[in-house]
Amino acid sequence: MAVTGLLLVLFLVAHMLGNLKVFTGETSFDHYAHWLRDIGTPLLPHTWYLWIQRTVLTVAVVAHIVAATVLARRARAARPVKYAHRKKVQGSYAARTMRWGGVIILLFVIYHILDLTTGHLNPQGDASNPYGNVVADFAPERWYVTLFYTLAVVTVGFHLRHGAFSAFRSLGQQTPKGERRARTGALVLAVALCAGYLVVPFAVLTGLVS
Repeated sequence: MAVTGLLLVLFLVAHMLGNLKVFTGETSFDHYAHWLRDIGTPLLPHTWYLWIQRTVLTVAVVAHIVAATVLARRARAARPVKYAHRKKVQGSYAARTMRWGGVIILLFVIYHILDLTTGHLNPQGDASNPYGNVVADFAPERWYVTLFYTLAVVTVGFHLRHGAFSAFRSLGQQTPKGERRARTGALVLAVALCAGYLVVPFAVLTGLVS
């Protein structure tokens, strides 16, 4: 669970940094988007790197879901008889909604792919102009898309905060001092990623990027 989660976080960081290139201008952003299709050439055929990356990410997502399912079943099996009176467990909102958060994130990823990868749900959908697709997607009149995107990213943040903390704990941060570090690191990571992803749609919404 921790290892697959870490792999997905590394992708999120790389993807966020790529998104931020939108602030360098249309030519630079489009060049970056097209460069992704040429990584590895001539050793790899055109777009093969992206397909390898997508395959690895898909395997990681499936493995992450399987791990979550196995852990949930183990938790239920450890207590086959329900408590007669179960005290309310103190925990964060993210911890209490981790499974539903994962479902929401999965649905958002599917939408995001159809929107800005395949272009089927994008108002422009021009593969040759990724910058234009982003601007068209988060245009002021499409504020509801930005709202949905914001809610999804915040959900990712909650999921990531709890998931990163759990991963840090699983990978060795077991002392009280280590727990505080893990909690702080998870919060900083979640906030940084949320801010990095949300700054782009809001920049388009407010006209900073057009």
